[in-house]
Amino acid sequence: MEGIELIKSFQILDTEYVLNKYIQEGKSILAEGAQGTLLDIEFGSYPFVTSSNTITAGACTGLGIAPNRIGDVFGIFKAYCTRVGSGPFPTELFDDNGKDMARIGNEFGSTTGRQRRTGWLDLPSLKYAIMLNGVTKLIIMKADVLNDFETIKVCTKYKIDGKEVDYIPFKSDHAEPVYREFKGWKYDTTQCTNYDSLPRELKEYIYFIEHETGIPIYIVSVGPDRDKTFKIK
Repeated sequence: MEGIELIKSFQILDTEYVLNKYIQEGKSILAEGAQGTLLDIEFGSYPFVTSSNTITAGACTGLGIAPNRIGDVFGIFKAYCTRVGSGPFPTELFDDNGKDMARIGNEFGSTTGRQRRTGWLDLPSLKYAIMLNGVTKLIIMKADVLNDFETIKVCTKYKIDGKEVDYIPFKSDHAEPVYREFKGWKYDTTQCTNYDSLPRELKEYIYFIEHETGIPIYIVSVGPDRDKTFKIK
């Protein structure tokens, strides 16, 4: 009941008019998408999806903003992959590496406390997200979770029925990941404060992702503190 009184104190607005007025005045608007691209009801891994549009287009349908009003699109992704609940996850790890990712990355649901599924970075999925959202800049988070790994893998393609593909197939349940291996940086990146201070192996990891996706990574996160997320371009 206390919550109802709080809601009643809010000002009711025709927000589509307000937002478009701000745009005409040259003001900046930052819209944050909920959940991840592959949970989108239209283009996600149906039926393991949510009930709304989680891609950039959701800003148009949800806020009343025309598509040509959208400027930069920031694609935020982890240095590895996670998933909550059921659904295809080609790079999922069931070994100690997966357990370490979950433990170090604190990969547990904020509401349910359920442990998230973890795995190596999946480039076909990342490229799919970039395509659907029109990503112009990438932001890589939680690179510090991989600090102690001797070897780091990245899925570059899938193998299905003996054939390699570099896109998400209609049915990806039996997709076998094809990996590219990298030497781990074995370094405490929480000590880093700028691009120059990053270990060479992490720079190579970042460069490889940029080269494969064609999209620049301009922010990196190397620790949980606010000052550990910084621009590198």
